[in-house]
Amino acid sequence: MTGVLASQQIEDLCAGGAIRLDQPLSEGQVQPASLDLRLGDVAYRVRASFLAGHGRRVTDRLERFEMHRIDLTQGAVLEKGCVYLVPLMEGLALPHDIHAVANAKSSTGRLDLLTRVVSDGGVEFDRIPAGYTGPLYAEICPRSFSVLVRPGMRLNQIRFRQGQAVLDDAALHALHADQRLVDGEAVIHDGLGFSVDLTPGPRGLVGYRAKPHTGVIDLDRIGAYDPAEFWEEVIAHDGLIILDPGAFYILVSREAVHIPPDHAAEMAPYIAMVGEFRVHYAGFFDPGFGHDAAGGAGSRGVLEVRCHEAPFVLEHGQIVGRLVYERMSQVPRQVYGAGIASNYQGQGLKLSKHFHTP
Repeated sequence: MTGVLASQQIEDLCAGGAIRLDQPLSEGQVQPASLDLRLGDVAYRVRASFLAGHGRRVTDRLERFEMHRIDLTQGAVLEKGCVYLVPLMEGLALPHDIHAVANAKSSTGRLDLLTRVVSDGGVEFDRIPAGYTGPLYAEICPRSFSVLVRPGMRLNQIRFRQGQAVLDDAALHALHADQRLVDGEAVIHDGLGFSVDLTPGPRGLVGYRAKPHTGVIDLDRIGAYDPAEFWEEVIAHDGLIILDPGAFYILVSREAVHIPPDHAAEMAPYIAMVGEFRVHYAGFFDPGFGHDAAGGAGSRGVLEVRCHEAPFVLEHGQIVGRLVYERMSQVPRQVYGAGIASNYQGQGLKLSKHFHTP
């Protein structure tokens, strides 16, 4: 059956050796439709981001680009603006009919921590072809904050697919009519459009902007940091804000989104012709996201926004991206938010789990 593989199918891949584990699975590592990837014991500081390329191994490329090695076993700081490559505890020996796609986890994206998976022979980040056998690496580039990391930390997740099961617009209209995917009007064109919410909250707050000079964030410390030390509050005037080039923002979607348990979704950035900005670096929505939120109204999508090239006016209700829905191969035994300590179910505007509530 085609579609995104569910948690029980991922466990079968682990048991059968298609997913190779340096250490036994950690608690909660298998998510409803993805597998968290764990950092290994060493980080390589490299001169620049790179791909292995056809017929080449990552280790061969490292010989050229490595600057120095960092032992992570006692914890180590990855500095803002630097590029690191970390071997992962998971490798693959995929069947010929299963391919994989990786992305940053939600908390990783909300820290502006650019994190991508690299593989031997790879010509794209985060894309693993069917039948791939070999190691996996995380490329990590902290963009706004320096971070303290240790072995076993999970910054990326990987999901597995048999074939393609992306819903076309007609199927998406039908699913919305049956399941109601958003709480307002559904704008469907090459996916489900979503817009930005600049309705002022308490004190006029509509979002956060990363401060340029901050301390280190220990990724193991949950709810430990004061947002005011790392973020500036963004206030909207007349329903708009102006994005500064190079700045990183946390905003929220106007729509409350619902992902039925037999589907998954990926958030794709809107086309560049509407503005030089990027939305959502951690773009995977698990089955069940927004499904059991209070009142059944879904959950807002948090937008991780970086502006490029020129200052850009962002207005309330402006379409900034789209959700592409896919069918699951099977319904996961446990869906997002249903007793699995999902951090962002029923969310509104929300920073990563490392910050306490303002």
